[in-house]
Amino acid sequence: MPVDPIFAVPKRRELSSAGSEHPDSHRKGYWIKEYNKKGEFSSAGSEHLPYKQRVTGSNPVTPTERKPDRNVRFFYLTSIMHFVYILYSLTRDKYYVGSCENVDKRLIKHNTNHSGFTGKTLDWVVKWTEEHISKTDALKREKQIKAWKSRIIIEKLINDI
Repeated sequence: MPVDPIFAVPKRRELSSAGSEHPDSHRKGYWIKEYNKKGEFSSAGSEHLPYKQRVTGSNPVTPTERKPDRNVRFFYLTSIMHFVYILYSLTRDKYYVGSCENVDKRLIKHNTNHSGFTGKTLDWVVKWTEEHISKTDALKREKQIKAWKSRIIIEKLINDI
């Protein structure tokens, strides 16, 4: 293939019958060098863009923030333990089943005056806890215990420890 001495790159071939693409566009890093007025060579279209930006049209596209790796997210999700707990109130003689991440903080909230079921009495005591790896597992177990609707089975669960 003859080489043009001014540009020191292979000459362009004729366009293919498809016509719209440069015949060497499939070659990685191929750009026709242009001779500028200062006597330096520049590569048209292959300017060094910060952050390896892609070019869409005539404006460079800045990259978006990188999403965290799935394994890292999984680690953060599993590092928080969830608990299912059973509370007992002596004045009401009732049990309450719930789930949370921190049983001590949750007990303090239960023993404050609020409009919920546990807010009417302030003497709730933790009778039973069970630790779970994920929140979904804890919620499933909480629903299972609540579905029993039996004081006898709940007391058996508490006493079997």
